[in-house]
Amino acid sequence: MAAPTDSAMDISSFFSGLLNEKLCPNHLNVLKSFTSMLRRQEYREEVEKDVFCSLWSLLSRLREELEASGEGEEEGDELNLQLMAECFRAQRNACVQSPRNQALLSDLSFIDESLKVISVLQRLYLQCGGVALDPLRCGLQFLGNIAVGNQLCKDSLWTLSLPHLMLDLLSGKDEKVVSYASMVLHTCLDEEKVEELAKPDNIPLALRVMELCRTHPDLDWTVLIATQHFLKSSALVVSMYSGISHLERMTLLELLAAQLGEGGGGDSGIPGGVAAHLASSFQTGCRAVLALASGSADGDEEALTVISLLDVLCEMTSDLEQFMFLQDHAGLLQATVALLQEVHALGKASKNVFSSSQNFSSSGGGDPSSPSVSFKAHLIRLIGNLCHRHPFNQNQVRELDGIPLILDNCSIDSNNPFISQWAIFAIRNILEQNQENQALVAAMDRRGNADYSALSELGLDVEKRDGALLLKTTKKH
Repeated sequence: MAAPTDSAMDISSFFSGLLNEKLCPNHLNVLKSFTSMLRRQEYREEVEKDVFCSLWSLLSRLREELEASGEGEEEGDELNLQLMAECFRAQRNACVQSPRNQALLSDLSFIDESLKVISVLQRLYLQCGGVALDPLRCGLQFLGNIAVGNQLCKDSLWTLSLPHLMLDLLSGKDEKVVSYASMVLHTCLDEEKVEELAKPDNIPLALRVMELCRTHPDLDWTVLIATQHFLKSSALVVSMYSGISHLERMTLLELLAAQLGEGGGGDSGIPGGVAAHLASSFQTGCRAVLALASGSADGDEEALTVISLLDVLCEMTSDLEQFMFLQDHAGLLQATVALLQEVHALGKASKNVFSSSQNFSSSGGGDPSSPSVSFKAHLIRLIGNLCHRHPFNQNQVRELDGIPLILDNCSIDSNNPFISQWAIFAIRNILEQNQENQALVAAMDRRGNADYSALSELGLDVEKRDGALLLKTTKKH
């Protein structure tokens, strides 16, 4: 056979006789030449359909021979796997910025055949280790390239059992395989496909992605799948949250908090159904955090989940798109006030993680490793958020004796950085345009450790007259 040259004629001639020849290393050299030529855009757009047909036939032949040999046990399989890898590299290059070749390869059933080859390679990889890694990686790169910007190819990939194959690939140990598989999944996902993942047959794939977010946070593609796709679906988030461990729930909550922290409440489209489910979960499990007072549950995953839930609810109720929905969520405010009452009482009854402290250090206060740090402050923050311009919730706080409770937390506390500021913020929202609440504060006897002078930061002043307190507006200069 003649030495390979950089010409379309030699490539066409090579492919025309390839299927009748015994495969040898020279075929690999010609394929590498073809792959190299496909890097040039002008050449990519001129490759004839017959050449791609022959390339498909070669890939199919390689798969059949590998299956017949027992998948990796014969001496010639090493060359077979090298040729497979080069076929995928050629296919990958052919699709770069070429809608014409994407459509052509799709019409020629390259997606279907490539998925079959990848399935064989995945089994071989699991049985024999790294021998199949190179073609497996290249095959996934091809799938990513053929799908980019091409909805028909994305839909074809999805229809041809991509969710089930992706679960196998994402469960492997090779980081590049996992990364490339995540890239393909991210490329193919859209709103409709994400909703399909919420179905019982597909939920294991979604759960696997979330597990990877926890165990391999450096895999950017899995994080993108979660934040740009999963978090936008109420059905999927609720299904995942119900079916994962507390440790995995904390990963999901961290992603939600990060999304909201970037101003993503409206832009990212985190749906109201997610907020409602998280609020209900907080109400159901909030008492689990009380076990931290005993000092024996610092690693309690349920308690840590409640703390993460509270952080997310604070972020959600700080966002204009979310807080109006959560303000009306039945029972959330009552559960939060009740939990604050219990936590505050536990902290006063004995020395524990919920007790106030004035033990400041160069690090800025309480033990940063303690899960309870800032917990009381965040409870007060959530109450304040829920009362913002919401008369019903303002009245509920009064009826639940929450106003004295919050005022009793205006003192500086090294275990709860900024608790006094959050208390002032909450009181401001509870009193705003609510005469009954203002009258209650004005009529209160000074008791406990509440620092009423802090109200001056709100433009309010409390004077003691005839044994009672009078609430006045501070004149602004």
